[in-house]
Amino acid sequence: MAFSSLGVGSGLDLSGLLAQLTTSERQPLLALDARGAAITTKLSAYGQLQSGVSSLQTASARLADLSLFQGVKADSSFNTVLTASAKTTAPAGKYAINVSQLAQAQTLATAGQTSSTTAIGSGTVTIDFGTFTPAATNPASSASFEKNAARTSATIVVGAESNTLEGIRDAINAQKDSGVTASIVNDGSGTPFRLLLASTDTGAASSLKISVDGDAALSNLLSYDPTGSSTLTETAAAKNAQLTVNGLSISSATNTVDESLQGVTLNLIKTGDSTVTVASDTGSAKSAVSAFVAAYNNLLGVGKSLTSYDADTKKGSALSGDSTLRNLQVQLRTALTSAQSGAAGDLTVLSDVGVSFQKDGTLTVDSAKLDTAIGSNLAGVAKLFAGTATDTAGFGKQISKFALDFTSPGGTLTAAFDGLTGSLKRLDKQYQDSSTRIDATLARYKAQFTQLDVTISRLNATGSYLTAQFAAINASAGK
Repeated sequence: MAFSSLGVGSGLDLSGLLAQLTTSERQPLLALDARGAAITTKLSAYGQLQSGVSSLQTASARLADLSLFQGVKADSSFNTVLTASAKTTAPAGKYAINVSQLAQAQTLATAGQTSSTTAIGSGTVTIDFGTFTPAATNPASSASFEKNAARTSATIVVGAESNTLEGIRDAINAQKDSGVTASIVNDGSGTPFRLLLASTDTGAASSLKISVDGDAALSNLLSYDPTGSSTLTETAAAKNAQLTVNGLSISSATNTVDESLQGVTLNLIKTGDSTVTVASDTGSAKSAVSAFVAAYNNLLGVGKSLTSYDADTKKGSALSGDSTLRNLQVQLRTALTSAQSGAAGDLTVLSDVGVSFQKDGTLTVDSAKLDTAIGSNLAGVAKLFAGTATDTAGFGKQISKFALDFTSPGGTLTAAFDGLTGSLKRLDKQYQDSSTRIDATLARYKAQFTQLDVTISRLNATGSYLTAQFAAINASAGK
């Protein structure tokens, strides 16, 4: 609001006076601004508190999950030979494993062609999948191919638009579920272009047999009967993985071997020996306890930061004296120092597993004591934190529920948020109403001062005129 023109006519400092009145009238708005800033700061502090409580809830919910304490791990002594993973159904044990052969997919290569774009011939190509038994396996019998009844034959139509090496390759690859992929390689010879066909599945039962109904050139290129002669060259044979587990022979169509050991999956990488050890996964439980302690200490640190007092400025932080935070701290401490129900000899308090309070209120973990508890009484540790499937006992369950209730709609923290948000809305309306009223008052002051300026200016002009007239009369009478 500009006041620079006020007082020009009257010579009075009306602009300065109006500025002083403006400052005085707006003092209540400054107070409202300060209150709004304080509420906003407190809302931000509650946001930090909510984040800390949510982290604690996540950590405690992990401890409330009984499956955490039922985990099983499988370790391979040579991960370059094989890796292993285990389900909760896997029994503990140690297994000596020898991998003598990896599962392999069959690949076939056509005879070389001078060009990959020269027309060859048209027809229908049928690919069957099955098990090939060479004559050498049983000298009394001839070689045989037994079709896999569980596999559907792949049919590829080679027409005029696809009767080159490149066209045949593209026609095969266009059928995503054909069970075969095709590529072209250049071997650098005088007839360098060769079509390479590969089964998408490993295992002896995924051997290929290819028949062609069509032009002789296409048939000569692609027909393949493993029991007879063919222009196709086998560059890799279809094979099962072969391994022994504690001396017992096992064959697998893939290099992922499921349930050869109960609840264990083996991923074969190369031939060789490895020992697989299956045992309880106590490391996950220990990590979860440590994460819970860290989350609690973090929340405690957030609370201290939000209630700290600055001796220099003599000001407290956003939540100094706040009942919501104080109640949270008291209830958590009470819950964590209370004993769980149990019979004599059961683990019932946190200190039984090496978790205890320090003088500053934080929690600490005695790793050795926790290791001993987990190693000797994993079921008791599970009950201490997760209770049973049918009750609400367990520190993990109880703290998780408390944290959820505290931050859920209708919870203590949400109610505090809603209360402050409502106060901020009411304060904003009060500010707008007061600002409108003050603006109207200042506008009235300005109008009055403007009228005063005009009136005094006119009076001054009249006075000056009369003075001049009297001076002229006196001068005339003196003559």
